Parts: sequence; C-alpha cells; structure tokens
Amino acid sequence: MLLPPDFSLILASKSPRRSYLLEQAGIPFTIRTAEVDEIYPPETPVLDVAPYLAKLKAGAAAHLLETDREVLLTADSVVILDEEIFGKPTNRDHALEIIRRLSGQRHTVVTGCCLKSRSTEEVFSSTAYVYMNSITPREAEAYVDRYRPYDKAGAYAIQEWIGLAKIRRIEGTYPTIMGLPVDLVYERLVALANPSLS
Repeated sequence: MLLPPDFSLILASKSPRRSYLLEQAGIPFTIRTAEVDEIYPPETPVLDVAPYLAKLKAGAAAHLLETDREVLLTADSVVILDEEIFGKPTNRDHALEIIRRLSGQRHTVVTGCCLKSRSTEEVFSSTAYVYMNSITPREAEAYVDRYRPYDKAGAYAIQEWIGLAKIRRIEGTYPTIMGLPVDLVYERLVALANPSLS
C-alpha cells in the first residue's frame, strides 16, 4: 500500500459506504467523527459545493488529530441535475419526487474530499456522470419502501436496485458515485505519507 506503519488515516465520517470502500481497497483507517452543520453559501457554484462541504467537515474535525502523522479524511457527495443540487430526501414523498426528476436523465455526481493534517490541507473532487433509465412510479415506490434511501444524496445508491437495474452507463469511477473517489484518495495519501517519493 506504500503507507508507512507510523502513518494513520482518520476517517471523519459515519458513512458505511465510505468505510466499505476503504476496507475493500485495503487502506487501514480508524473512525473519529465530529458534528457540523452542512451549510454552504447560496452563491456557491454547484460543482464546488461538495469540496466546500468536505473542507467544512475537516475544519470541524481538526481537533480530533492527535499526532503529526495522522491525516483526517472527510468527504461529501452531491447529485446535480440542471444546475440544481439534490441532497438527502427529507421524507418518502421527497424521495419519490427526486427519483421522478432523475428518471430517464443524465445527472452529475460530485464527491469532494479533504485530507487534513496538523500542517497541511488538500481539497479535491471527482466528477461522474450517470445515465439513468426511466423508472415508473410503481418501481420508485417499491425502491423507496424497501431501501429507505433517506441518508443518500439523490435518493438512491449506485450499489442498490436503482444502480443495478436502472443505470445504463456511467462516465467516471463507480467509487466516486458511491461516495469516495478511492483512486484520488490513495494517490494523495501516498504522497502525504511519503514526501520523499514525490
């Protein structure tokens, strides 16, 4: 993995999907989290919202760093259609409305990340495009009632039924859509942990 044993990654996220992706990539980490209001200025360009929120989360969790060889990882994902951001649905009707809007459309997923140590901070993002087939109202109701996607931006998860049965093509990486661009995270972690290799 090219990560030295004295180097520690702290995932400041409760997302089981981000934990799963790091585990699958064989990147060791521990979880420490801090609460933060995920609010961004209304004039923020839609493509900049996810990295803005990732940086905001890192600032709120900075006090969790215990040594100079620890690095915090924070992330945020947004779903965008027609310059509108679709966040986590607030209830069943909202989830159904989001899915209705995304049905048959190409939408954008941006996952922003921040890697923060006591001395450095790096903010970056990855963008992917998702081509979704049409979803009937009955299918949307069945999906929402079974999977309850209330903690997912865009009211769906790429690894669940909609992702498996209703997405015909993606441009970009699957982990970006799932919530963490592991390729970029790993590349930057290696550079941070081994500055002599840069």
